[in-house]
Amino acid sequence: MKKNFSRWGVLALLVVPMFASYFFDDMFSAVSQIFKNPEMLELGWDSADYGFYAGGYSFLCVWGGLIFCGMLLDKWGVRITGSIFVGMMATGAAMVTAAISAGLAPKVSLTIAYIGCMLFGLGSEIAGVAVTRSIAKWFKDGPMALAMGLQLAIARLGTAAALLISPMLIAEHTDGTIYELSETNRPALVGLALLMLGCVLWAAFVAADAKFDRGNADGAACAEGQSGEKAEDEFRFSDIFRILGNKRFLMIALLCVFFYCCIISFKKFATSILIPRFDIPSETAGVMVSMIPFFTVVFAPLFGLLVDKSGKGPRWMISGAVLVFIAHLMIAFAPARMSIGGTMADTSFWGYVAIGILGIGYSLLPAAMWPSVPKIVPEKNLGTAYSLIYWIQNIGLMTVPVAVGAIFKRFDGIEAAMRSEYIFISLSVVAIIISVIFALTEGERPYRHHHS
Repeated sequence: MKKNFSRWGVLALLVVPMFASYFFDDMFSAVSQIFKNPEMLELGWDSADYGFYAGGYSFLCVWGGLIFCGMLLDKWGVRITGSIFVGMMATGAAMVTAAISAGLAPKVSLTIAYIGCMLFGLGSEIAGVAVTRSIAKWFKDGPMALAMGLQLAIARLGTAAALLISPMLIAEHTDGTIYELSETNRPALVGLALLMLGCVLWAAFVAADAKFDRGNADGAACAEGQSGEKAEDEFRFSDIFRILGNKRFLMIALLCVFFYCCIISFKKFATSILIPRFDIPSETAGVMVSMIPFFTVVFAPLFGLLVDKSGKGPRWMISGAVLVFIAHLMIAFAPARMSIGGTMADTSFWGYVAIGILGIGYSLLPAAMWPSVPKIVPEKNLGTAYSLIYWIQNIGLMTVPVAVGAIFKRFDGIEAAMRSEYIFISLSVVAIIISVIFALTEGERPYRHHHS
């Protein structure tokens, strides 16, 4: 009973840094429409600037940071490496907060915020890996899947919190007054406070984990820095090329890019798209978008059980991609208002339906996709494989927000929303094609083991 209590207590310590990370990453997603009129912002950023800033999250991840830091994680362990990158995450967030609070020239504040977002992004990604590995350690002989599911669910609640709270912190101006810095920096201040709390709780976890190892009868063998692995199981650069030579792995990685760009990149500009499409206020749009993480909290565990029971992962991957495609079609083409009996009726419920379908697809495809990786990659290479997937994924997450931001800078209202949706519809079509090809190659031998 004491051990069970300890592991759940450790899980509670680990989820807060991830909740804070998701909150800070999505703090502007529900209020992105404010960047459409930079002259109304004391900050002075436009939509392209915001897209550029958002893309900074993935810059260091793309340019080798994920792979290199994943190697450090394997070499130094979760306590040392995790502490470094949880600290980096908080430091980057502090830079962003300072940049948008100091009253600097727009280009100067954008540059500092971009650098801060780069540090925050790399720190968040590696901290997430460290958290996952820590859960695997503490729940090795327990309900590991449940623990990881709860961690992911609570982390995504950080996104939901940001989408709901940010419109309250930055209330929509209807009188033409300027958004002051003391107003636009409020979500960042809240996010930074959460990250500081996350750092404190991570430190508590480090102490608990060290105590656990000291008290473990096998602690000397499993202590960090003494993995006890054979030399042949250590990381080798050849493992990277071997994994990349696995075409089914590449399909998973590409599917991850196109699928997540349809969700994560969409969320960055969701309110800017939904407001003109369905003629709704920013608060309503924020509530709409917050449905996405809430749906994943409910449906992700259920779909995980479904995939485990049916064993038809590739088919469920296709279904998830199709649902995302349908959702974006509805966002783009569903009627916002229609005449019923000569009266214009509000049909914004189509927006709620579309976002609900998007949330279900967001739950279904990952539930089938992530468990497929251990089936096509040897266990000893899983860390490298996941790092490579995240690396490829972040290429898309770095470029798509920049492209959408450029659209909103050049076009207004419904035209900007439609052009943006054309991008997301195209990405979802590619995701469907890749998932179908992956399903058709299911019977092939997934991986050839090499021996030195």
